[in-house]
Amino acid sequence: MEEWVGYKWHEYITRQALGEFPEHAVYLKNEARTLGVLFRAFGGDPALSLVTAEPRHFRLRRKFLHKIAGTHRKFELAWRDEQNLRLPEKVAKFPSRQLNRELYIWLAALAASPAPADNDWFTGNQALVLDVIARWPGLERVYQHLVKQILHWRPDPETLSPPEALREQAIRQALIHPGSVPALPSASTDPWPVILWLYPALEQGKAGGQVTGDDDPRSSPGGLTKKNKRRQAERVEAFDRDQGLMIFRLESLFSWTDFIPVDRAGDDTDEEDAEAVADDMDMISVSNDRKETSSSIKFDLDLPAEEHDDLRLGPGIHLPEWDWRSQSYREAFCCVQPMLARDATPAELPEALRRPAKQLQRQFSALKPLKQWQRQQLDGDELDLDACLEREVQNRRGLGEINQKLFRRCQQSQRDLACLVLADTSLSTETYINNHQRVIDIARDGLQLLSEALQASRDPFALFAFSSRRRDHVRFHHLKSFEEPYNSTIRGRIQALEPGFYTRMGTAIRQATRLLQARHEHQKILLLLTDGKPNDLDLYEGRYGVEDTRMAVQEAHKVGLTPFCVTIDDEASEYLPYVFGSNNYVVIRDPAQLPLQLPKLYLNLTQ
Repeated sequence: MEEWVGYKWHEYITRQALGEFPEHAVYLKNEARTLGVLFRAFGGDPALSLVTAEPRHFRLRRKFLHKIAGTHRKFELAWRDEQNLRLPEKVAKFPSRQLNRELYIWLAALAASPAPADNDWFTGNQALVLDVIARWPGLERVYQHLVKQILHWRPDPETLSPPEALREQAIRQALIHPGSVPALPSASTDPWPVILWLYPALEQGKAGGQVTGDDDPRSSPGGLTKKNKRRQAERVEAFDRDQGLMIFRLESLFSWTDFIPVDRAGDDTDEEDAEAVADDMDMISVSNDRKETSSSIKFDLDLPAEEHDDLRLGPGIHLPEWDWRSQSYREAFCCVQPMLARDATPAELPEALRRPAKQLQRQFSALKPLKQWQRQQLDGDELDLDACLEREVQNRRGLGEINQKLFRRCQQSQRDLACLVLADTSLSTETYINNHQRVIDIARDGLQLLSEALQASRDPFALFAFSSRRRDHVRFHHLKSFEEPYNSTIRGRIQALEPGFYTRMGTAIRQATRLLQARHEHQKILLLLTDGKPNDLDLYEGRYGVEDTRMAVQEAHKVGLTPFCVTIDDEASEYLPYVFGSNNYVVIRDPAQLPLQLPKLYLNLTQ
């Protein structure tokens, strides 16, 4: 009973202190799709991802009720950097869902405008507001309405000290008449947050040296960024159990115990509980000798020994890579190493795939070339008996000009297309999708069923797989070339596929483009199978990898190819529209259905 009363008291005090309207709250997860479209329509950078903002700490002069409730120390505010646009997880400041939604729309429009040069936060935001209103006059009414409501939420200048009151009046004046206040007066505390403005990007933390998620191959890719939130972190020295001083009388001890430093957050606590604890912490201290949970560790995998590795086909092919930061190519930056499975043995189609394979073969056999006879030709393969008989009748009756087209010619209707299938075999394909199948297993089944179908349609096709370990070793596995017939040898190579390393997708697409570009067919399709975003051990992370992949896709389009991506990544909608275009990718929600869906997707692409 005491706990229930305490919980209700805390809930009541917190609600009164926040001054929000939870019944009218609008959540970013529900508005993300609309805001993403609006942000890009306003001219925002299409490469930015829309994610939730982490709380910022403020040193405010809080009211007594705020101190009792423990509120108004942290605020979620909008900001952007080179990777993301970050908005509050929810907005409940206004007594209307429409107003709360309009705040999201306004922040998206503000973030879409280019940042003013050589301006501080105060004058820069005023310039941004003026720019948005000038470019989109219809938003002026929305802005003025939001300002009118937000002034009631801000502190009354009469309740503040003289320096703070002067600063608050300057902020109010800048909100009502943007561009009219040239400088922000100083005070001993932080200014009350302006939720209508953008804030500078947060620092990575107080750590000296490498921080989690940097280019250090020993660090993990954002181990502290669960749910797209960054958190302030600092590096601390490891715990030394031999140090310390006990200041008490030893004779007062009834027993002796040894203190054992148990890292519960990484060993015994569920991930959900650890995440909730992290949300409540102002600063996360990362010990140099602590290990993160296995799901967040980024391994630097060693290459197998030469005698156990696949066969290398040639010395390697050097290809460029796009650096979006300098807007230029790094020539001969990556090395593609063609590989051929060493231990692959000829194999037949697995028993579980034979029935669906027969169904696909019957369906695709309707696409194979058919013989068509063209009648009444001047020359051809043989005489056209009908034309000869008609000529004889005309000759005997003397019916004018005699028909000279007495032959017929056989022509085959040919589908003028070629397809190259490129499969991602990175380390993530080791993941199990159910109790019996891994991602690599369904990828192998998909390649085999698609191959059986294409064999029936007689469309020229090639199969390759890829993974990478840094830029100097992009493994490009040879499964089937255009010239090779599909047989038990190719099936054995497909069944020998195993998870590799990482996903340098842009380099693999460039190599596939070179191979497909050499074909003479009119329609050339590049079909990519993947389960995640581009990544590698070095700088090929985040926006760098996405931008390079996007540039590789654009290069394929320029030479007449049709790149299409098939993925099982649940988060693919955040980056694939930017990389491949809104109509050139598909997300398979049930990964187990990939083998059956892949041939159907091919039919839709080619018919």
